[in-house]
Amino acid sequence: MSTNTNFKQGFTLVELLIVIAIVAILVAVIFVALDPATRFSQARDAVRQNDVGEILSAIKLYQVDNGGDHLASIAALTPGDVYMAVNGAVMTTGCDDGNLSCDTDVTTDTACVNIAGLVTGGYLASMPVSPSGDVAWDDGSGAADDGSGYTLSIDANGIVAVRACESEYANNSEIQISR
Repeated sequence: MSTNTNFKQGFTLVELLIVIAIVAILVAVIFVALDPATRFSQARDAVRQNDVGEILSAIKLYQVDNGGDHLASIAALTPGDVYMAVNGAVMTTGCDDGNLSCDTDVTTDTACVNIAGLVTGGYLASMPVSPSGDVAWDDGSGAADDGSGYTLSIDANGIVAVRACESEYANNSEIQISR
């Protein structure tokens, strides 16, 4: 009687399929747990929060440097109205075109506020532009532009509020700072 001691070593097809299935399940669980879409919207909101603070700080620094006076375009704002921040005086209409995406609506079609003086005066390195969410925002320097995605308002006591139009992450309320 002869015994065959010549066995092939390796994995069977069933063993390989089981390992592949386990790896696929782990990858799917990790992908769902990390939820990249939520992380991207949170990152865009963090940029918006930073930009809102940067714009308001520039406005207040200008005010301190100029004896308490606001930039002329901000001083001319009607208290209670909401204006789209733009870089230059070219965009004079279409200021409320992004209202469907804004948490607080811009008051009228012509409610743009030119804050280019903060850029040229060195208070802002450049005009902040909201990261693209529902609207592809721009700096508002052209006649057919959409605006920066940031709004300004002033109340009767001279308190300036800067807002981001969009806050994408569901747990965020409106992104706003006022001083």
